[in-house]
Amino acid sequence: MRHIPLVVGTFAAAMAVPLAAGPAQAARPTVQITKIHYDSPGSDRGGNRSLNAEYITIRNNTKKKVSLKGWTIRDKANFRYTFGNVSLKPGKKLTLRTGQGRNGTATVYWNRRWYVWNNDRDKAYLRDAKGKLVDSCSYTGTRRGYTTC
Repeated sequence: MRHIPLVVGTFAAAMAVPLAAGPAQAARPTVQITKIHYDSPGSDRGGNRSLNAEYITIRNNTKKKVSLKGWTIRDKANFRYTFGNVSLKPGKKLTLRTGQGRNGTATVYWNRRWYVWNNDRDKAYLRDAKGKLVDSCSYTGTRRGYTTC
């Protein structure tokens, strides 16, 4: 009986099917900008009701409470809001309204007397207390007046 040597390594390598790597997906940020309502309904006359219909919403994507103290939101023109002593519970959202009002657990107010977000295009930047960019969202104006990020 004749023995035929089999080189296993070569055979296995020839039979191996290469695994294609899928496209890399960016991890969701710990706190994410989810919506910018940049064009409040009606004409922009600067009334508090109209100002408060302009807002940005952020969401905590972690399973832990996140302190937002010292975090900032700003736009391309460098209008900047700095969060005070506020925390965001796991999975919860917080809305920052442009106008004036009383801060609560789900809504805080910029206390501005004029609009921040441009109706045609703008970009929002969310930075942590150390100034590190956590998330950003840009938009080009549409008839609906808001964008989801």
